[in-house]
Amino acid sequence: MSPENPAVRSVERLLEVLDLDFTQARTTEDIFTGDSHPMPTGRIYGGQVLAQSLIAAERTLPEDRAVHSMHGYFLRPGDASQGITIAVDRIHDGRSFSTRRSQAYQNGVPIFSMIASFQDEGPGVEHAEPMPTDVPAPESLLPDEDRVAGLAGGARRMLSERAADIRHIGHPLFVADDPERVPRQGVWMRMRAPLPDDPRLHRAALAYLSDMSIQESILRAHGLYWSFPGLKVASLDHAMWWHRPARVDEWLLYVQESPNARGGRGLATGRIYTQDGTLIANVAQEIMIRVPEGTE
Repeated sequence: MSPENPAVRSVERLLEVLDLDFTQARTTEDIFTGDSHPMPTGRIYGGQVLAQSLIAAERTLPEDRAVHSMHGYFLRPGDASQGITIAVDRIHDGRSFSTRRSQAYQNGVPIFSMIASFQDEGPGVEHAEPMPTDVPAPESLLPDEDRVAGLAGGARRMLSERAADIRHIGHPLFVADDPERVPRQGVWMRMRAPLPDDPRLHRAALAYLSDMSIQESILRAHGLYWSFPGLKVASLDHAMWWHRPARVDEWLLYVQESPNARGGRGLATGRIYTQDGTLIANVAQEIMIRVPEGTE
């Protein structure tokens, strides 16, 4: 991959962030360290710590025992200018399932805590919710960075140089609201450059992508957008279920909706499909959402 292309370089940088160091300082836990993405806000992107925590946990397991679910809590804002330490507790190893707890630390305090379950591949009953019909092809849509007239230069550059190519089926919520105010949306997404043929890496990168845009189904329902004056949004928790393998450097459809918002919190759920309609993952996230008085 050529460093001359900023978007391709961002994929290289993501691979570096996910390439954790094992410190060999294990006592009752396995200890890993890693870097952080620079972010305009100064805060660590949640998908980064999700992916790193998963990579760390999977490094303590045989390669054929894959993650099928995780549940995590964002405890404190992370500082994107600092590195991160991840401690993995080997809670349980059974004949078919394993359980791991990963905790991410900065400055000696946890910023994220996750429990994940892993399973050997095996036969069983199978069904899946079908992909929505009449969805426009990703090639027919412009990338988000080409649809954000009026966005500040730094934010626009962040979109164009991020590792993922994200394409909203409706209009993006960067500088304007959605007049229809519906609590649902869809986006196409993929990495901007090929990733190595490592299933663990693709599962972690899917976790990285799963935190992008899912909050927007809540914002759409209330006429809100990311640059809305005084808006404050923070992820509280994140859950994810992996159903089937897929490559994240190929187009994926992320169908999102919000079933509820109340008490300064909003819940969003999502389903992720391959372009041929295979359901590969489900996601749920609750966020804190605060709007200045008089604007709700």
